[in-house]
Amino acid sequence: MSELTPITPNSNSTEAINASDEVKAVVESGSKARQLLGMKGAAAGETSVWKIRLQLMKPITWIPLIWGVVCGAASSGNYTWTLENVLKAGLCMLLSGPLMAGYVQITNDYYDREIDAINEPYRPIPSGAIPLPQVITQIWVLLIAGLLIAFALDKWAGNPFPTITSIAIIGSFIGYIYSAPPLKLKQNGWLGSYALGASYITFPWCTGHALFGNLNLTIVILTMFYSLAGLGIAIVNDFKSVEGDRQLGLQSLPVMFGITNAALICVVMIDLFQGLIAAYLVSIHENLYAAILVLLIIPQITFQDMYFLRDPINNDVKYQASAQPFLVLGMLVTGIALGHHAGI
Repeated sequence: MSELTPITPNSNSTEAINASDEVKAVVESGSKARQLLGMKGAAAGETSVWKIRLQLMKPITWIPLIWGVVCGAASSGNYTWTLENVLKAGLCMLLSGPLMAGYVQITNDYYDREIDAINEPYRPIPSGAIPLPQVITQIWVLLIAGLLIAFALDKWAGNPFPTITSIAIIGSFIGYIYSAPPLKLKQNGWLGSYALGASYITFPWCTGHALFGNLNLTIVILTMFYSLAGLGIAIVNDFKSVEGDRQLGLQSLPVMFGITNAALICVVMIDLFQGLIAAYLVSIHENLYAAILVLLIIPQITFQDMYFLRDPINNDVKYQASAQPFLVLGMLVTGIALGHHAGI
C-alpha cells in the first residue's frame, strides 16, 4: 500500500464496534438497575447518597410485603373500593414495604458486612460507599417512622387494641434478632428461614387484615402455616451466599445439607404447604378457590424442574422471576377465599 493511499474504515468493523458499544450500554444499564433494586449481580461505583440509601433498603424485597397487605385486606372480607380505604391501604403498604422491610434489610446488611465482603463486595457497606454511622442513623429513622405510622393506622382503623403497632414491634424485633448477635437466627438454617418466611407472609398479611377487619387466631395460625411455604422461598436466597456462610460458620440449609439436598428441601416446602392450604380451603367448602390454587402450584413445579433443581446457584434469580408470581397469586386467591368464607 502506498503511503498516499487513504485508509477507510471497514463498514462491517464500524457496525460491529457500534453494536458492541450498544451491548455494553445495555449491560451497564441493567447492572445499575440491579444495583438500585438491591439485586444480585449489581454494579459498583454509585456516588449519589440517596441512591445508595435506596439500594440499602433493597426495593426488590418490598413487593411481597406490599402484596401481603393486599392479601390481608382481602381475607378481612371488609375491603371496599373507597378513597379512604385506598389511602389506608397505601399507608399500610408504605409501612410494610419501604419502612419495615427497609429497616430489616439495612439491619441485615449492617451485621452481614463481613459476609457481603466475600459474597457481594459491591454492596454499599463493604464497598465503603456509605459510612457506618450513616447506616445506623438510617436504621433508626426507618424503625421510628414505621412504629409511628403503625400507631396512626391503629387509630385510623379504630382498633381498641393497638394490633398493628404490636405486629410492627414484634416484626421489627424478629427482623433485628434475625441478623444481630447473640441470637442471630440466620445462623440456624431452619429458624432463620422461617423467620424470613413469616416476615414476608404472616406480618404483612395480619397487618392488612387488622386494618380492615378483626384479626383472629385462625388467620394468625393459617398465615404462620403458609409461612412454611415462605420458608422454602427464603432458602432460595441462601444459595447465592453459600460460600461466605460456609467460611463464617453460618448454618444455612445449603451449608448443612449440601446444594442438591437443600434445593430438594426448598421445593418440597414450597409445594407441600401450598397444597395443604388448598386442602384447608376444601375443608371450609371453598372448592373453586382451592382448585385455582392447585392450578397455580403446577407451573411452580414446572419451573423448579426447568431451572432451580438443575442449577440452584446460577438459576436462583431466574427461578424466582418465573415461579414466584404464581405463588403470590396463590396467596391472593387464598385471601379472597377466606374473605368470601367470612362473609357467608
